[in-house]
Amino acid sequence: MADERDYWTQKRPDGSWESKREGASRPSKIATTQAEAWSASKDFARKSGGEAYLKGRNGQIRERNTYGKDPYPPKG
Repeated sequence: MADERDYWTQKRPDGSWESKREGASRPSKIATTQAEAWSASKDFARKSGGEAYLKGRNGQIRERNTYGKDPYPPKG
């Protein structure tokens, strides 16, 4: 089940980096650097209230930022 508020940053086969909404067929932004694509993913996720995921070169999730309401806030 794809959450359309989430955005992924990943490397493309041509060597550039993309910011892509989960479930989308086309990227939201294509960038030459990982930092530029990661910044765009965080901005998109912040506006939609979702999560931003950064995939490293090996394909594993390297970093993750959550934006929006936390359904289980810590008690304290």
